Amino acid sequence: MDRFENMNAFVRVVEAGSISAAADHMDVAKSVVSRRLKELEEHLGVELFHRTTRQMNLTDCGRAFYQQSVRILADILEAEHATSQFHGALKGSLKVAVPLSFGLMHLGPAINAFLQAHPDIEFDLDFNDRQVDILAEGFDLAIRIASLPDSSLIARRLAPIRAVMCASPAYLERMGTPQSPEELINHRCLVYNLISNFENWNLYDAEAQLIKTKITPCLNASNGEFLRDAAVDGLGIVLMPTFHRV
Repeated sequence: MDRFENMNAFVRVVEAGSISAAADHMDVAKSVVSRRLKELEEHLGVELFHRTTRQMNLTDCGRAFYQQSVRILADILEAEHATSQFHGALKGSLKVAVPLSFGLMHLGPAINAFLQAHPDIEFDLDFNDRQVDILAEGFDLAIRIASLPDSSLIARRLAPIRAVMCASPAYLERMGTPQSPEELINHRCLVYNLISNFENWNLYDAEAQLIKTKITPCLNASNGEFLRDAAVDGLGIVLMPTFHRV
């Protein structure tokens, strides 16, 4: 029994939602995936799935084993990558998805320094704020500003992202300064629309308790720099990351 292949097959089934979808993704026969799951369950002595004619749901044991398996597989891939780096120069192409404003403002020096250290690397950079499908679109790496869903992909936190609420002095003089989150409903708000439920802002009080705040968007856009400039021009209040320069 190949424990690595069986564990990988198990994770793929959980991520894909079915044996058939996992087999298609792995480019192997459905029977191969089924056999690997059976071997794994026999080896562990537990059932990992509740099986019905329509679907497969993780058991409590399966859910715990899935979390451990994702971590183990990620550690193996990272160890292999570190070893290959140690034994040879980096070469080849890297296709990377990068947030537009953050990438233009802050990643240039890092990428340039990396290229100087590894001249045999060729970068293919996609500056875009859209959510990409890393596997389907052939990306090697994606830098995201988001709360990421659980998956079998390896994720590493690079830095915290903090947001501040901003408005121009002219706007505040004309419309007044809101004294509580509830007062924002009466103000013109400039909204980044590539997030879900953008008609509410997530704010936090002094005790770091979340306050979901209803707002009135008067302008929404998919680019933070555009919204920043609109706020500077006095069009309204914007909630924006601190990495933007004013």
